[in-house]
Amino acid sequence: MTEDILRRILDPASRPDPYPLYEELRKAPVYHDGDGPYVLSRYYDILSLLHDPRISSDSRNLTAAAGDPLADAEQEESTTLPPSFLKLDPPEHDRLRRMANRPFGPPHSPRRVDSMRGELDGIVKGLIDGIGDTGRIDLVEQFSYPFPVTVICRLLGVPHEDESRFHVWAETLAASLDPDPDADPGERNKVAQSARMELGMYLAGLIEERRKNPREDMLSELAVGHGKDETLTTMELLSTAALLLIAGHETTVNLITNGMLTLLRHPDVLRDLRADPGLAVPLVEELLRYEPPVQLVPSRTTLSDIEVRGVTIPKGSSVWLVLASANRDPERFPDPDRFDPHRKDIQHLGLGSGIHSCFGAPLARLEAQVALSELARRLENPRLLEDPPPYRRNAVLRGPRHLPITCDGIRP
Repeated sequence: MTEDILRRILDPASRPDPYPLYEELRKAPVYHDGDGPYVLSRYYDILSLLHDPRISSDSRNLTAAAGDPLADAEQEESTTLPPSFLKLDPPEHDRLRRMANRPFGPPHSPRRVDSMRGELDGIVKGLIDGIGDTGRIDLVEQFSYPFPVTVICRLLGVPHEDESRFHVWAETLAASLDPDPDADPGERNKVAQSARMELGMYLAGLIEERRKNPREDMLSELAVGHGKDETLTTMELLSTAALLLIAGHETTVNLITNGMLTLLRHPDVLRDLRADPGLAVPLVEELLRYEPPVQLVPSRTTLSDIEVRGVTIPKGSSVWLVLASANRDPERFPDPDRFDPHRKDIQHLGLGSGIHSCFGAPLARLEAQVALSELARRLENPRLLEDPPPYRRNAVLRGPRHLPITCDGIRP
């Protein structure tokens, strides 16, 4: 294995097809070049560490992780808002996640996501109706980008008249995750910081209003709480709401865009989905394995020495878990580079695993199922205009920046 494998993985030129690099990486399941992070690429090793309490997700432990090329970005982000539960360890993580989950899913709110199905259908249909010229459609700009942020606004209870402001904030913060190399980094950080401040101030005002006049939305339930030990502080609530907007939005955009790109590269599967919308359920699971929106989990820190395949990872080391490589590990999945929505036993890591598994997984799955089945039904003979399309530079949140397609028309 060449010593520059991590540099090549991080190189934006590799973004259209990083999978040959992951295959190379798996030849050394615990890769370490002597200075950088320890990089794990095999399914069973990663699954084990995702459940291992000796691996810390707390961003405050990153100071001990020298040589990690992504650690600085994580620490910079962590200074702008209080850390979300995604970047905390138990018991803080467990308390915050439990309270955030109460109005979002089982056991307290088992129908929260499923009850949104009709609203999701309406948003999707409205976006497709508004496409206009079918000669050249940018599926990212016109569909997969605005869809999830609108859903998050409805979930939180953001007034309809304020949704456009959320779209601007989401766009600005997304750009900060995928910086233009020709742009002034100081100006970019200033703009992103301003957007975070504006978002925080808006949410703080909305939280206080919901505490006084609660409604039937998730933000109201989080703001009111359930007793002294089951109520988020304003800062904790701000961090949780920002997590839903930023992390939830970007992953769902990539899931839908990667999904449509994969379907257009597999027209037989696209035809099957058009004929049988029920295929969307297993199809989305295979997409999460085959083209996961989150490619790797970087900058985790070992709290003690850990041995993996005979290699000792010392305490205080930075660890990367390459989920996308694990999802194509031939030790776990037969013929892993084949896209097969009828694949059996598909316990992928596309949404993580363990205590930090994707908080918004039920909603992301439903959004992708509704979006892809409706696109398959209504777009007449869709085709790619560029393959590969232009990709975002981000190595963690991987997806096309634009997806130019054409079609012969829009079915009613």
